[in-house]
Amino acid sequence: MTGNDAGVMAETARACEWRLATAQAEGRAPSVVAAVVRDGRVVWDGGRGELPAEAADVQYRIGSISKTLTAVLVLRLRDEGLLDLGDRIGAHLDVPHGADATVAQLLSHTGGLAAEGRGPWWERTPGELRPELADVFGERPQKHPAGRRYHYSNPGYALLGALVERLRGRPWAAALRDEVLLPLGMTRTGYATSEPYARGWAVHPYADARQPEPTVDTGRLAPAGQLWSTTADLATFAAFLTAGDPNVLAADTLAEMRAPAAAPEPPGWDGSYGLGVQLLRHDGRLLAGHGGSMPGFVASLWTVPEERIGAVVLANATSGPNTHGLATGLLDEVLRREPTIPEVWRPDPAPDPELVALTGVWYWGTTAYELRLRAGRALSLAPAGFASLRSSGFRPEPDGTWTGLAGYFAGETLRIGRDEAGAVTHLDLGTFVFTRSPYDPAAPVPGGAHPDGWR
Repeated sequence: MTGNDAGVMAETARACEWRLATAQAEGRAPSVVAAVVRDGRVVWDGGRGELPAEAADVQYRIGSISKTLTAVLVLRLRDEGLLDLGDRIGAHLDVPHGADATVAQLLSHTGGLAAEGRGPWWERTPGELRPELADVFGERPQKHPAGRRYHYSNPGYALLGALVERLRGRPWAAALRDEVLLPLGMTRTGYATSEPYARGWAVHPYADARQPEPTVDTGRLAPAGQLWSTTADLATFAAFLTAGDPNVLAADTLAEMRAPAAAPEPPGWDGSYGLGVQLLRHDGRLLAGHGGSMPGFVASLWTVPEERIGAVVLANATSGPNTHGLATGLLDEVLRREPTIPEVWRPDPAPDPELVALTGVWYWGTTAYELRLRAGRALSLAPAGFASLRSSGFRPEPDGTWTGLAGYFAGETLRIGRDEAGAVTHLDLGTFVFTRSPYDPAAPVPGGAHPDGWR
C-alpha cells in the first residue's frame, strides 16, 4: 500500500516506492512502513508486506526513539526552571550510581555509565526483574569518568525517566502522554500496544523462516526504549523536531538539543549526539533524529531541520531491514528531485531605525565584519567575504544586549557602546571592540591607536 495524496511528484513517489519495496525484500522483513513529512505535512507514505491495516496507522515498537521523547520532557523541566542542565542527577534523586553525572551528560550519553541494564538481556526480560533504580545497574555501573567521553547508556535514561517522575510527581508515561503526545496529536503513540499493531519477528539469517520475539514491559528502563508508535504519529513528531511547538517546546530549545554535546570518537566522525538527539553528516547536510531497535523491531527517524523535512521508517524484524538507509534514501530522493523552496521573503513591518543604522561594515582591528538585522531584533555578525568560526547570530535580551548563538561567540555578550551624548561609538563583543573604521581613534580601542595614524 502506498499513498501520494499530500503531494510529491509521480516520479518521486515511484522512486520512494522502489526504495521501500527494495528495503523490505532485501531486508527480508515481514513488513516495512515509511513516511516523508515536509513543511509539517506528510507528502509521501507507504507500506510493504504483512499489514493488518493502513500502513500509517499500524503500531510498531520504536525502541530508542523513546529517548528523544524523554529528552523533550527533561528540557521542558529545564525551561520551566525546575532544574539546570548542569545539575548533578544526585541533587534531585537518591540514586545508587551515577550521582555525579549531570543532567546534560545523561542526555548526551557522556555520564560514563554502563551501556546496558543489569541481569539478563533487558530488552527480552520483564522489567519486574529490575523493580528499583538500584536493580538497573550491574557490577561495574561506571565505565568511564563522567564527562570524559561518549558512551551510550540505556540505564542513564532510566535515571532521566525517574527524574521526570520525581519532579512531576507522576509516572513518566503519564507525563509524556499529557505534556507531549496529546498536545502534538500523537494519539497512536503509547506505553503499550493498541490494535492494529505489528507483531515482532526474528527472521532466520540463512532460511526463509521466522519465530516470534518476546514483547516485554521494560519497567524502569522504559524511558530508554519502551514506546510503540506509527508512521503518522512519528511524522508529526519529526515535524515538531524541525519547527517546535510553543505548547510543547520552543524552537530555540530544539536547536539546543541538536547542538553536538558529545565529543566525536577518533579517528574521524560522521555522527555525534546532542541532548537526546543523534546527529549525522549525510550528503553535505546535518541530519538530526534517532534510531531504535527492540527484539522484533527496528526504526529510524531523521530530519533535516534547515530544509523542514523528515523521514520515518519502521519494520518488524530484529535485524535485516536497513531502516536507517531507507530513511536517508527517502530524504535523498525527495530533496534531489524536489529541492526545498525557500520561504517567501517579506520586509519587517516595523524595523527599529536605530538598529537599521547599526547595520553594515564594522572592523575588528583591520578585519571587516558585516552586521545584519534579522527578524525579531536579532543580529548576525560575520567576517566580510569568507566563512569563519567567528560568524554568529545573536539573540536579543531584555536588557538591551545580545547573546551569541554559534561558534567562537556562542554565549558571549554583544553591547552597543556610546559616548556621553548617547551617540554610538563602537560595538563591544566579549571585550572585542568593533569600530566603523579600522582602529578608529575616537573609539575606546584597548591600547589606543598610534598618534601618527596610518602611514
